[in-house]
Amino acid sequence: MSVFTKVFIVSCVIFTLTGCATMTGKDPFETFNRSMYALNHDLDRAILKPLAETYQVITPEPVNKGVTNFFNNIDDVLVVVNDLLQFKFKQAASDSSRLFINTTLGVLGVIDVAKDFNLPKRYEDFGQTLGWWGFKSGPFLVLPFLGPSSVRDTIGRPVDSIADPRVYFRDEKYKNMFWASTALRLIDMRAGLMNLEQVLDTSSVDNYSAIRDAYLQRREYLIYDGNLPTTTRERIDEDFLFGDLPPR
Repeated sequence: MSVFTKVFIVSCVIFTLTGCATMTGKDPFETFNRSMYALNHDLDRAILKPLAETYQVITPEPVNKGVTNFFNNIDDVLVVVNDLLQFKFKQAASDSSRLFINTTLGVLGVIDVAKDFNLPKRYEDFGQTLGWWGFKSGPFLVLPFLGPSSVRDTIGRPVDSIADPRVYFRDEKYKNMFWASTALRLIDMRAGLMNLEQVLDTSSVDNYSAIRDAYLQRREYLIYDGNLPTTTRERIDEDFLFGDLPPR
C-alpha cells in the first residue's frame, strides 16, 4: 500500500469520527490558537520579516517575480493531482497544459508563459479535495511555525507534501538544495505579504480574528471554486479573500 493511500485512509477515518461533528462555538481552540499566533508573530518579527525585507531590497523585481513563478510552477503539480482527485478533468487538462508550457517554454516556470495562452494559475490542495468530497472544515487551528489552518487542512498537509516534487530530492546528495529552496520559498512568500500586512495593521483592531475569518472564508471560496451557495455567498465579502495569495 502506498504512502498516499495510507494517508488518505487515515484522513477518511479521522473525519468519519470527528469531521462531521457539530462544532461548539466559532473558535473552540481560541486560547491555544492565540498563543500560537503570538508565538508565530514574535518569530516572524525576529527572523522572517527582516529576511523578507532584505530580500526585497537586494532582489531586482524581475528576479523576485521569477522566483515566485518558479515555485508556483512546482505548486501546479499539486494542483493537477487534486484536480484529478476531485474529478475536475477539464480543469486538470488545463492545469496540466499550464504546467507543461511553463516548465518547457517558461524555463522551469521562471517565466509564466501559460498566462498568454489563457491558462490561469489555480489553487487546489488536499484540504480542498476533502472539502469537495464533503468533509467539514472543523475548528480553526493555528499551527506553530505554519500559521492559519483548520483540522481538515492540517490533515491534508501530509498528502500535499507527497505531491511536491522536491521531497524526492532529500537524499544526501540533494538535501542542501532542498532545504535552501524551502527557505527561499518561505522568504519569497513572506515578502509577498508585505502590502497585505500593512492593510491589516491599519484596518483591523484584532488581527487574529481578522486572519481567522479571512482564512476560513477564502478556503470555503476555493472549495466551491467561487460558485458559493447563496447562503454562503451572502456572508462572505469577496473583496476580503486575498485572491492573489496562495491558499495556505
